[in-house]
Parts: sequence; C-alpha cells; structure tokens
Amino acid sequence: MTETLAPTDAVRAALRHVIDPEVGMNVVDLGLVYRIETEPAVVVEMTMTSPTCPMGDLILEEARHELAEAFPDAPPADIRLVWEPPWHPSMMSDRAKQSFGWQADGAD
Repeated sequence: MTETLAPTDAVRAALRHVIDPEVGMNVVDLGLVYRIETEPAVVVEMTMTSPTCPMGDLILEEARHELAEAFPDAPPADIRLVWEPPWHPSMMSDRAKQSFGWQADGAD
C-alpha cells in the first residue's frame, strides 16, 4: 500500500479471516465491521456482539494481524472499537443467519 491503498473490498476480504471464536463465524458476516476507510490510511470501525465480549481483545489483535499480513507494505491499520449503533443479529449477512438456522432476509 505504499503506492496505492487497499480498496475497501480487499480490506473486507482480509477481515473475513478474523473469526469470532465464541460463534465460529467471521466478523464481516457477523456484521461487526461498521466502516472501512482506505485513504489516506486504513481505518476500520468495528464492534463486538456485546460490550462484555471476553474475546474482544483477541478479535481486535487478529484483525490487526490479518490486515498486516494482507498489506505488508502499509502502515498498521487503525482499528477502532465502537459501540454505536449497538450490534444486533439483524446486522449479520444472510450467510451467517442461515448458518445459525435463522431466516435470511435476502438483503445481501
């Protein structure tokens, strides 16, 4: 990323490797990634399913690791933990909802 920055889709693809160990699903499909910026640097705003998530630090560290692996020439990504809006299961992708046996809404 020294010459060009990673497109949002590439950042999202790297974050799909970050698995919430409590549920075994990636943070993108869980709907935990709220915002991605790629210019002038990579900034990710994400949340956890709960403010008391015991795996929060591990998930954030794994996100940093995956982005560093995907973009080794880039400065470290700025990953920000946010709580607004509060996460809700409706934020999950249809694929995630189906994996939990829930009705998908067909939005994604």
